[in-house]
Amino acid sequence: MGNALSFNRRQDLSVLAEQPAAVERAAGAGSEALHRPIWLCADDYGISASVNKAIRDLVVRGRINATSVMVAAPSFGRSEAASLAMLNAGTRRVAIGLHVTLTAPFKPMSVGFLPVRSGEFHALERMLMRGTLRMLDHNRLAIEIDSQLKAFVALFGRSPDFIDGHQHVHLFPQVREALLQVTMQAAPQAWVRQCGRVAPPRRFADRKALMLDMLSRKFRARAAAYGVRTNPAFAGAYDFATANEGDFAQLFPEFLKRLPPHGVVMCHPGFVDAELERLDPLTAQREREYAFLADDAFPELLRAHGVALA
Repeated sequence: MGNALSFNRRQDLSVLAEQPAAVERAAGAGSEALHRPIWLCADDYGISASVNKAIRDLVVRGRINATSVMVAAPSFGRSEAASLAMLNAGTRRVAIGLHVTLTAPFKPMSVGFLPVRSGEFHALERMLMRGTLRMLDHNRLAIEIDSQLKAFVALFGRSPDFIDGHQHVHLFPQVREALLQVTMQAAPQAWVRQCGRVAPPRRFADRKALMLDMLSRKFRARAAAYGVRTNPAFAGAYDFATANEGDFAQLFPEFLKRLPPHGVVMCHPGFVDAELERLDPLTAQREREYAFLADDAFPELLRAHGVALA
């Protein structure tokens, strides 16, 4: 990792870790919530070999305990799946989920999926617009999601522990109905990730988190109707485009506040390579997140805030 991406991580993390767990209890967590179990999930396993390497390293270090896999990523295959699955040999270290992918620049795995542009899914904003206007085809969505689920089973030899969506596309109108139907029928033991925060929002300027809150309300209601389990709360959303060095270190303790047992914190650690740069604009920030999570002070930060990996 280059010096340009480094910062005084040990000092930053030590300051954050010194915040007493009593602050968490005073915020409403309760004394019984000390060391409450959470899921710390690294998204985008499969997007590139260097991201995969960083995620596996954090699993081995015991810094994350879940990752969701992009089976639709062009460079993802059996060897990368086997390298991840091997980490659970003997002792279960990581929950492995399906990261349903329905946005550009990725391509459908099913034949005849629409809409596409130059063979690729449409961009995120256009998928949201089409879903909101009920312009997507339920059957084609269900077939594509089922194709990605079948690919996961073929690679890992089992169903995913949980299911979520790249760029939160699984929360979108029409997409959510298709995803929940497929989950109920083909992976009923899996839980699905809703992305609503646990408490009424205090950062009203955070439009991304507010949008996720609104989409998740309907998603949770649909999931309950289908009998599909969801996580009780979610954290980890922030503006990747404007993030600077140290921002993730300052935000992370906020993600933990009032998070109930088995809540999910999303992260995107990774190393940058040419394939990642080709497919995704989130690059340097991944290395910053990795550096934060890999730091020796990180486990103490979790303990200080009354949480542990599930």
